[in-house]
Amino acid sequence: MQILTVDIGTGTQDIFLYDSRLDIENGLKMIMPSPTMMVYRRLRQATLRGETVCLCGLTMGGGPSQWAAEAHLKAGFPLFATAEAARSFNDDLDVVEEMGVQLVSEDEVNRLPASVVRLEMRDFDFDLIERAMAQFGVSLTRLDALAIAVFDHGNSPPGYSDRQFRFDYLNARIREKNQLSAFAYLAKDVPPIMTRLQAVVRSAKSTGLPLVVMDTAPAAVLGATYDALVAVRPRVLIVNVGNFHTLAFRLGPQGIEGVFEHHTGLLDLPKLENYLRALADSTLTHEQVFGDHGHGALIYHPDALVFPEEGFGVAVTGPRRNLMKGSQLRPYFVVPFGDMMLTGCFGLLAAVADLIPEFGETIRRSLEGRETNPVAPWDIDA
Repeated sequence: MQILTVDIGTGTQDIFLYDSRLDIENGLKMIMPSPTMMVYRRLRQATLRGETVCLCGLTMGGGPSQWAAEAHLKAGFPLFATAEAARSFNDDLDVVEEMGVQLVSEDEVNRLPASVVRLEMRDFDFDLIERAMAQFGVSLTRLDALAIAVFDHGNSPPGYSDRQFRFDYLNARIREKNQLSAFAYLAKDVPPIMTRLQAVVRSAKSTGLPLVVMDTAPAAVLGATYDALVAVRPRVLIVNVGNFHTLAFRLGPQGIEGVFEHHTGLLDLPKLENYLRALADSTLTHEQVFGDHGHGALIYHPDALVFPEEGFGVAVTGPRRNLMKGSQLRPYFVVPFGDMMLTGCFGLLAAVADLIPEFGETIRRSLEGRETNPVAPWDIDA
């Protein structure tokens, strides 16, 4: 069995090719610039050359690409975009137009002069990954499934707080299915409100493969549970410190016991420690986090988690995990299967095991190290 997993963040897209015949540690991997960083660089080059740009394609992650778009407009150069591409910056197209972006239809794109630079917007580009791996003699023709993670804030109704909408969504998913794979979907089940996940489904449709899509932070936390030191804890606090968002889960035998989400840029070490302590002892409130311009917090299990006297207090992952360096909570920086960068990919694999039952036992055997006679890499046909 082969499954291509792609964890798409702000800075990097982390790619892991799972092969059930191999130990997890022998799986092939690539850590490459994220799609939004690729658009950022191309748009910045166009700005330096003074070119007019048109953004086409699908809705994708913003951040760096939006900063480059704003800089392009500030420099005085025209920027066109289709509605689908423009929603990468904001689901409200009036807001995008207020930035100075000129919205055009697909037909109008075709009528733009050849001198206008077309930039394709998409989070997932299977052809690009396939070509890159082919340069190393690796074929993706035998894939059984795809699993892709992106952060999707969701399309909140007009006049409704984006932060509250995001946390309402987290709460609804946990109450419906109290486990981290609640944030993963088969392609056909993605809710209409999750516009970025929907765009990923469309970008992968041409492969014809079974597809699982998932929110990045829960994928990372789920992957962290397969770290050897974390896996033996019946109850544990895990925090994913992302570039833009920090999401912490308190986990126990019954599933998710508590959660909070905040904007990483508004956190420093003392504040993050206070939130984590309050999440552990069940005193953290939604109003406390939301009032600090975060998304919110909820406690589902009233019993406090007591930090152990020995070993680590909090398990930490994410690209800005160094925010927890020197913490009094004795952070442990997780390295499932020896690779922190692939934590989200391992979480995606675990979600596939939950959502596609015929793959479940094989994947769990790999993730739990129950494979007794793994094949050597040199015995695998290309």
